[in-house]
Amino acid sequence: MRYRQLGATGPRVSAIGLGCMGMSGMYGPADRAESIATIHTALEAGVTLLDTGDFYGSGHNEMLIGEAMKSGKRDGALVSVKFGALRDPAGGWQGYDARPAAVKNFLAYSLQRLGVDHIDIYRPARLDPNVPIEETIGAIAEMVKAGYVRYIGLSEVGPETIRRAATVHPIGDLQIEYSLISRGIEDGILDTCRELGIGITAYGVLSRGLISGHWRKENAGAGDFRTYSPRFQGENIERNLALVEALRKIAEAKGVSVAPIAIAWVAAQGADIVPLVGARRRDRLQEALGAVDVVLTKDDLSAIETAVPKGAAAGERYAAAQMRELDSEGGRHG
Repeated sequence: MRYRQLGATGPRVSAIGLGCMGMSGMYGPADRAESIATIHTALEAGVTLLDTGDFYGSGHNEMLIGEAMKSGKRDGALVSVKFGALRDPAGGWQGYDARPAAVKNFLAYSLQRLGVDHIDIYRPARLDPNVPIEETIGAIAEMVKAGYVRYIGLSEVGPETIRRAATVHPIGDLQIEYSLISRGIEDGILDTCRELGIGITAYGVLSRGLISGHWRKENAGAGDFRTYSPRFQGENIERNLALVEALRKIAEAKGVSVAPIAIAWVAAQGADIVPLVGARRRDRLQEALGAVDVVLTKDDLSAIETAVPKGAAAGERYAAAQMRELDSEGGRHG
């Protein structure tokens, strides 16, 4: 495993992190024993960054990670937690709450579910339009002083919000979707982060499996939110899978599969970027970790750009209502 510095003030982490969301039902049923085995395999391979959200499975994901980190597995692991998304008992989404009192309440529950005395990186999942970002970050900063949080991160926010947050407390990293077919970060957000010394943890590097090289139209089943994603619907899926086949030719020429090429492309965009892979099985994890050894030349990068040019994806990355909630996409401001 190789390692990267996560921003000027953040921690040193593995060059690839493990995103654990898919282990808690977002992509349909997951096998608990296999999920825990996958986390253990990641830690044994030198992966140090485990990413979760307190709303993934309404606490299920944190408890799963907590179980996986027992027996000394916590040593060396850095846990990144997103908070603020509200859910009902049926699993529905009820908006966001990033008020200072809510921040501390969410944190208390996360510490219990994870079975830890501190969260390594704590971040609001989205911008709460009713709460100035300065108040949210200020509350987390208090928790840093109290020893319950080590580093503060952001998620899916735009340049103005990033700057405002950074005036309150140093920001270690911004978590945001970034892949060959989701490149909005390149239009101002990445430059802002680099100016302020803020690292990037990139999720969706395989676009939720779409550009993994394994996706087939019949893959999505009950409970899989990808069935509602514009990029997985109608003619869009056909156009997007055609991009994957173009990428496959480049991968095969280098003697690797599609997923490592797609992940390596994200990592090649800067030493300040750490891709998160959403593997929930050991075989998929091992394939993804192969990206660490993929070296992309200038010719490779040029060929990839030709195969999957910026803006080539068919469909938005979220449904319209969710896109409107994204500050990173020019949405609401608090």
